[in-house]
Amino acid sequence: MSHPSSIIAARFATIAIIGKHGDSGATDSLSELAAFLEGRGHRVVFESATARDIQRENLIALSPEEIGAQADLAIVVGGDGTMLGIARQLAAFNVPLIGVNQGRLGFMTDIALDRMLPVLGDILDGKLKAEQRSLLEGVVQRDGQIIFRALAFNDVVVSRGSGSGMAELRVTVDGHFMYNQRSDGLIVATPTGSTAYALSAGGPILQPELGGIVMVPIAPHALSNRPIVLSDSCEIVIEVAGDRDCTVNFDMQSLTSLHQHDRVIVRRSEHTITFLHPQGWSYYDTLREKLHWNEYPSVVGQLK
Repeated sequence: MSHPSSIIAARFATIAIIGKHGDSGATDSLSELAAFLEGRGHRVVFESATARDIQRENLIALSPEEIGAQADLAIVVGGDGTMLGIARQLAAFNVPLIGVNQGRLGFMTDIALDRMLPVLGDILDGKLKAEQRSLLEGVVQRDGQIIFRALAFNDVVVSRGSGSGMAELRVTVDGHFMYNQRSDGLIVATPTGSTAYALSAGGPILQPELGGIVMVPIAPHALSNRPIVLSDSCEIVIEVAGDRDCTVNFDMQSLTSLHQHDRVIVRRSEHTITFLHPQGWSYYDTLREKLHWNEYPSVVGQLK
């Protein structure tokens, strides 16, 4: 008869560890995590950039593509930016992700560093909640030819260049003209990204399970240009209508320049990301902590 721990080890036979590259303060935590996982019978591999930061003998260093092919689970130790980068690279491989936050609580890296080992132990023992998140894919067309493509976990942002003046954008949805917009730019966000740049620009928070895409203008010239939530089956086309150059960013990590009449075409990706959370995890707990909603009762108390 198999021991329960060997069954779990077989379920997640190979676990990849990804850290924030260049963060020397995290090396001890990463080494401690690796020893913990190996002690449970898991094969441990490191993302190649992370491996260069670790002083450890006989470690296995893999590229993100190799992790996608070999790993059954990836544990990301860092912040939401680290998670964004690796999530896009592993999206095509269906590797579940667990996020451990080194600093303040993150929206995607939600396990506190000082609770890392006991919480991970519970998750690896099957005490977990799985959650799927959608991504966006975007291409840039110039003169009918695709010149750039990328995935976005949070958002695709078309924004004006560094000079003065507003961007002039023409927006269509599923082939239907929506509006011409003069603004500092336009954010197209997933539900995950609705709590990032889109939120700071005045957009709504979308529950992660919601099949929607939110479009949020950035400092529009006309106050009637408001955020709108679309079905995630829509295809959104943003054309640079004015003669000033713009840029398009994908999660603020991949970007390219845009010229007049360039078209940015955005749709939901066929890929999804699976997060594994501790049992009892709640998205609303994360919102309260991150947005400080939990401070409201104390404010009310002060007013009485």
